[in-house]
Amino acid sequence: MNSSDSDLQIAGDILEVQHLLQPAREHPSTVAEFAGLAHSIAADRAQWAPYVRYDATTRWYHRLRTGPGYEVWLLSWVPGQGSGAHDHGGSSGVLTVLEGRLTERTDRGLRTLGAGAQRVFAPGYVHEVVNDSLEPAVSLHVYYPGLTEMPPHPSHRERAGSAEAAPASAPAPLGA
Repeated sequence: MNSSDSDLQIAGDILEVQHLLQPAREHPSTVAEFAGLAHSIAADRAQWAPYVRYDATTRWYHRLRTGPGYEVWLLSWVPGQGSGAHDHGGSSGVLTVLEGRLTERTDRGLRTLGAGAQRVFAPGYVHEVVNDSLEPAVSLHVYYPGLTEMPPHPSHRERAGSAEAAPASAPAPLGA
């Protein structure tokens, strides 16, 4: 055997050997697969755009899909709307920004999330998500297991005593 022979040259095209392929899962079961699900939904605007609505009084949301143990939610955010500091109970999640820009605040600081940005988090992850921009935003959220609670946490401003307590130049960190 020549050392330049590759596995592909020896075995042929792997896609032609059906018994070696892993069957496609109907439903995701790993973090990477949930992130991939969110990415594929985000890439197919026809799956989510017809359902988007904007509500000036509260964040709007729509359950887009469910599967064994998981849920996919679509949320819209008009400028100034936010989630408040919270965690997701025993659920892990994937947050993907579909349109616009959102700001995520954690105890590590601020992160601006533009269209296409994705965040993956484990149970107990504390954050606050806010639309600090002047344009509406749309996001997709996958939770596994399905979301049953969103316990609130005190925001940085509440822990500091007032909005003026934090220096204007410092990021506004929150929770864990």
